[in-house]
Amino acid sequence: MAIDPVCGMYVSEDTDLYLDKDGTRYYFCSTGCLEKFREPEREEKSLKIRLIVAWSFSIPILILNYALVSPYRNYILLLLALPVQFYSGLGFYHGAYGAIKNRSGNMDLLITLGTLTAFIFSLFITFDGNVFPVKYTYYDASVFIITLILTGGYIESLTKRAANSSAHRLLELIPESVHMYSNGNVHDVAYENIKTGDAILIRPGENIAVDGTIIKGTTEVDESMITGEQMPVLKHENDNVYSGTKNINGSIIVKVNAVGPNSTVNKLYSLIQMAAMGRAKIQRIADVFSSYFVPVVISAALGSSIFWFIYLNHEGDPISLIISVLVFVSVIVIACPCAIGLAAPITLLISSNESLENGIIIKNSSSMDRLSHINMVIFDKTGTLTNNSPNVSYMRYYGDKMLVNSMLISIEQASNHPAARAIVNYIKELPHDTYTINDIKEIPGFGIKGAFNGREISVTRDGNFTVLNYNNEKLAEIKIEYKLRDSAKIAVKKLIKNGIDVAIVTGDSKENTVNIAHDLDINKYYYNIKPDQKAEIVKKMQRDGKYVMFVGDGINDTIAMEAADVGVSMSSGSDITKENGDIILLKDDLKNVYNMIIIGRKTIKKVRQNIGWAIGYNSALIPVAAGILVPLFGLSIYFVLPILAALAMGMSSTTVVLNSLRIKKSIRRSISL
Repeated sequence: MAIDPVCGMYVSEDTDLYLDKDGTRYYFCSTGCLEKFREPEREEKSLKIRLIVAWSFSIPILILNYALVSPYRNYILLLLALPVQFYSGLGFYHGAYGAIKNRSGNMDLLITLGTLTAFIFSLFITFDGNVFPVKYTYYDASVFIITLILTGGYIESLTKRAANSSAHRLLELIPESVHMYSNGNVHDVAYENIKTGDAILIRPGENIAVDGTIIKGTTEVDESMITGEQMPVLKHENDNVYSGTKNINGSIIVKVNAVGPNSTVNKLYSLIQMAAMGRAKIQRIADVFSSYFVPVVISAALGSSIFWFIYLNHEGDPISLIISVLVFVSVIVIACPCAIGLAAPITLLISSNESLENGIIIKNSSSMDRLSHINMVIFDKTGTLTNNSPNVSYMRYYGDKMLVNSMLISIEQASNHPAARAIVNYIKELPHDTYTINDIKEIPGFGIKGAFNGREISVTRDGNFTVLNYNNEKLAEIKIEYKLRDSAKIAVKKLIKNGIDVAIVTGDSKENTVNIAHDLDINKYYYNIKPDQKAEIVKKMQRDGKYVMFVGDGINDTIAMEAADVGVSMSSGSDITKENGDIILLKDDLKNVYNMIIIGRKTIKKVRQNIGWAIGYNSALIPVAAGILVPLFGLSIYFVLPILAALAMGMSSTTVVLNSLRIKKSIRRSISL
């Protein structure tokens, strides 16, 4: 059985509703889900229009149903109900049809069953009031069920975004044109016209558009998109470079090995999309409830209807068939809990707002269910557990401090190297002057040099160390490193204390990874890991029964974040990473990693409570609709059922909202502990 990537329902692979995208076939339970997947923006716009139509007609129906006294009242209500029933509610019918085809129950089937039964029954009353011994209609119940469920769906959609938006942003790293190199001549051509075997020139500061091999030149390349590490990598002739990375300081000529769909950027794009689609496997709570509740309701309706038909027929009642139909309709309509559509969205909205006040942005509210189960947290290292930019950890002077500071800031401000930026930011806070440095030249793999007062000045880089030389004399030695965030130790300690496993997965070296893991008392760590390998580690942990949260900041983390049950981005991370994540940590406070897990657990607990309240009022009236009070009050009980149904609808909706508001206090109390 396949899984619908939109609603999470199980779908037979024999269905005709499928779509091939990026080499993968996706199956759908209904045309509605297929269209949502194919054109999410169009479907969201359609939902908004259907919701406006629903409220525009539902409010007049509610008012006229109780305020209008006229022989034409039912005809007026019918005309007002038609747009809501068959335009606003059309999506539910598609979903119900898909559920029936797949022999399963979902929320759409429950809504369709209740609203169509109410509408058709009301239609009979409108055109032939003598068919049934009652004169009321259920137009108001039918349209308000549809309207409230659509409202809940729209509230949910406000916190969502297209699953592949970050993947499209990734493609923006590719330049529209490149510099074609041929026989010593250079001319610009469109990216689409590049093919394998071509040679292109890549100048300092430009993004690399293709996967290829350097055939001339030396440079340093920012490969943070792949490794997550900010320090540039020195590249010589015959070394490979990858699309989406950035050339820092040298001109190189590259032979194209892969372009278009076969390039690194496009492969990442496809992997992100596939990972995003795989995350919709958890069904919505309301659908899970409906899969059990629908058979119960139908059984109760049929059972009570058949009972009254047999009993009244045995008693010789001439309207036994009519009464049995009336009982069936009453049970179905009464049992349909309109507030269930608000049970989750209202809670999620309030929870998201409370999270924001605590420095947590919940971008994808549907992640709350997965968040409540998290028992494994994986951290990226650089930019996540550590600051995202290197810092000067210490500086040793071998000459006059004022002179050294002035020389360093004067020459390093001409460099794009991360170590140079760290030194400049450090010295800005110290006493210094600004000197004129002549003949500045940045040398990939070496550093930067120039002339000051007619003598050579140079800054050489070797790993984490930078050395200032002047006239062949060492004047200073500086150590550059990524410092742990202030909140890292507290966050990891709290997670482990509460039984949540922690691991580090990074593209950095073994030495740096081991040092950080030791400082944080983390026993499980992985180093020199590529983006797709990060995702595989996440998937393996999931196969071992873990619910995984991945916390990262770089483009190289996006696939793992999508593969994880919950993806969390640092606010200082790349725009693509922030778009991709379910949650963003404002102020980069890692202590909120545990807090958001608590918020998820509290939220889902409240949603389940709301579903209980949503069905409680209506379910309590099912025995009444089935006729349990008929022996005491006779058929007159059916004259007050519309009032009881309206009361149940109002009380359940009000209770859901009030109960949802209580989550604010619960979250604040739990986080403060």
